[in-house]
Amino acid sequence: MFRIGRMLAHGDLKLLALALIAEQPRHGYELIKVIEEKTTGWYSPSPGVVYPTLTFLEEAGYVTAEPDGAKKLYAITQEGRAYLEQNRDFAEAIMGRLSQIGDKMSRVRKWMGWSESGPNAGADLPRLVEAAIENLRDVARQKLDQSRSAETRIVEILARAASDIREA
Repeated sequence: MFRIGRMLAHGDLKLLALALIAEQPRHGYELIKVIEEKTTGWYSPSPGVVYPTLTFLEEAGYVTAEPDGAKKLYAITQEGRAYLEQNRDFAEAIMGRLSQIGDKMSRVRKWMGWSESGPNAGADLPRLVEAAIENLRDVARQKLDQSRSAETRIVEILARAASDIREA
């Protein structure tokens, strides 16, 4: 269900960035955020991948970069539009794949009972650790619903788990 590793194949980000810039001029950071939104937070390309891609697109003549304060605003050129049109089917397939990932992750989050930002919004934990913690929370809640006297035992178990993690 979850894909680990590269989200986009070689060359996909170039077409994706070009397609998003064709919609409207964008900053590099904005591209990162739009891609992250399309996947509902599951994939966010790093600046170390996005900015070299933008440099490539600029050097290829597909986009121009205008200074906009401390940032650059990227806009598509006629050459970029022509290249995008030649690869329209492929670009649409990439956009569709990102939307499918976003839809799938929304369903997973709903199924897990998470908000769109995860069970612990703002927590800097890997997704699998977040899922394990949420599972633990659900099991503890169920046990407490069955028997309030289970609280002491749950606290003991959690304290032992925290100690084990600390020593790991």
